[in-house]
Amino acid sequence: MRAIKKSKAPKPPKPKTLLQKLAASPEKLFSGSFRQQCAALCYRYVPDGAIEILVVTSRDSGRWLIPKGWPMKQKEPHEAAAIEALQEAGVRGKVRKKPIGSYTYLKMLDDGDVVPCIVDIFQIEVTKLAEKYKEKGERLVAWVSPDEAARRVREIELKSLLVDFKPR
Repeated sequence: MRAIKKSKAPKPPKPKTLLQKLAASPEKLFSGSFRQQCAALCYRYVPDGAIEILVVTSRDSGRWLIPKGWPMKQKEPHEAAAIEALQEAGVRGKVRKKPIGSYTYLKMLDDGDVVPCIVDIFQIEVTKLAEKYKEKGERLVAWVSPDEAARRVREIELKSLLVDFKPR
């Protein structure tokens, strides 16, 4: 009697990394099709006069970032940034109307497509913390020093902005 070998089912291919997906269509970087986003650099003063910066985790990968999102209809960019800060971290405060800087990154969309994004950053001096907010429990929220915030985020341009941040 002959032994029957079990055939191994082929392993499903590993999902491609963000860079692998972009490498498959590099023209996206040069087509001028950057997407615009707005972010909130939320800060507060601590008793010794230093500042702390708010960082949150993304809902999908768990990486650290500052609250951000897509532009909103009938809202100015600084207003959209303030709404994102409230929804993602439950903070309110005085928002600056002009961006204090920007950074770029590659965003993977829900359909698996990768798009380059430019994120304008609006400073918010936090004055109130909400007990309940839209994404509570979906993200980690931390108040850290500017240096620690820079260590936690991945985007190089954002790291530089956080390290050098001085409220205006």
